Amino acid sequence: MASVTNTTSTSAADTFAAINGTTATKTVSAAADQEQKFLTLLMTQIKNQDPLNPMDNAAVTTQLAQLNTVSGIEKLNTTLTSLLAGYNQTQAMQTAGMIGKSVMVAGKNLPLASGQAVGAMQLQSNADKVTLTISDSTGKAVQVKELGEQAAGNSYFAWDGKDSSGKALADGNYTFAVSASSAGKPVTATAMQVGTVSAVVKSGTGFKLDLGSMGEFAFSDVQEII
Repeated sequence: MASVTNTTSTSAADTFAAINGTTATKTVSAAADQEQKFLTLLMTQIKNQDPLNPMDNAAVTTQLAQLNTVSGIEKLNTTLTSLLAGYNQTQAMQTAGMIGKSVMVAGKNLPLASGQAVGAMQLQSNADKVTLTISDSTGKAVQVKELGEQAAGNSYFAWDGKDSSGKALADGNYTFAVSASSAGKPVTATAMQVGTVSAVVKSGTGFKLDLGSMGEFAFSDVQEII
């Protein structure tokens, strides 16, 4: 009776390298390393299988499919990493172009400089009554103004730095709140602060816009560029 004897210790990787006329490299990717280990294991199984009970073809096919899946995932990860690097470069260029521009972001800060301040609001729907309340650093209301009718969306207001009695206040950091209604029913109003981009700061998730005393904001936080 004929018999099959394992007479060589050559690995699967070496066998394929010999067939292709190349030698196996010592530095391989994670997927290539898994492939090499899989082929070595598969060759060992084939060499040592019971001739009367050979391996099921379906099982071999399933294992090969799993190997291709692992290899495909690594290639996909490599592609995504490359795309992410390109996206970060594009985002860096976009944010760098924002330096010196004024932007609108959600917030209630209203810095007063040289007796002038600009703020904004965002209304969910049209309002026939909008009230602006400006407070100092202690939280005390210093000015309450009726802005009249305002359309839905974004709108701006200017403050001359004077309190309700007409007295000019010192420059500094103030805050504001907005309330709105239509036919006596409340309208959702969001305070929006306006700041100038002084720098672009890299963070772990991308780039942020430095608005000075207002803080840092992600590019996606910008509601409008003025």
